[in-house]
Amino acid sequence: MNNIKNFFTRHVIMAPTSFLTWALLIGGTSMNFFISSAIGIALYAGGNVGIKELQLRSTLKKFGMARSEYKHIEQQVNESKRKLKQLGSMYGQVRSIQAFRQVYDMSSMARRIIKIVQSNPRKFYQVESFFYAHLDSVVELTSKYSLLVNQPLKDQDIKVALQHTRETLSDLSLEMERDLRNAVSTDLEQLRMEIDYVDITLKRDKPLLESKGEHSNDR
Repeated sequence: MNNIKNFFTRHVIMAPTSFLTWALLIGGTSMNFFISSAIGIALYAGGNVGIKELQLRSTLKKFGMARSEYKHIEQQVNESKRKLKQLGSMYGQVRSIQAFRQVYDMSSMARRIIKIVQSNPRKFYQVESFFYAHLDSVVELTSKYSLLVNQPLKDQDIKVALQHTRETLSDLSLEMERDLRNAVSTDLEQLRMEIDYVDITLKRDKPLLESKGEHSNDR
């Protein structure tokens, strides 16, 4: 889901290609300016569409995903970015330093989870609860908290509601920590396997190295 990178790749390829084609048509043929320009624009637009399709197919093949599956995950990621931006807009409305820190930490975890899924869409299935429930709940509760905390009157009911909201947000923060751990769990497992492999390789080669060292000392 490297949309920005893919976007620039397409335009870096097609911009000079279209311009050179247009220049060759103008300078090397009897074709008039308007027809040459139309061909250049059509080449630019068609090339972008073609390269975009190739990029998508390459991504689908890399992750072994169906087009509809990938599009659904991409839609969820884009929607989560919108919700994250909404959450970030509430920083200045929560008043207390503790609440600000809590919202900031949850935003950071959410941003990290989204980036992980963008890099590997397969990770989506390890953090579905984040996309379908946890992020929505965090945004909704933070919005209600900021509304309550900015009320001029603080009666007992409001104070109880604020306390309950803070406690629920703390629980959600723990859930998002679990989501983040789930997102990186396979990477950690792969890292452990690689470390184990290196350890085994080093232990296997160590007797040979010691043996060579002993012969060298004997001489």
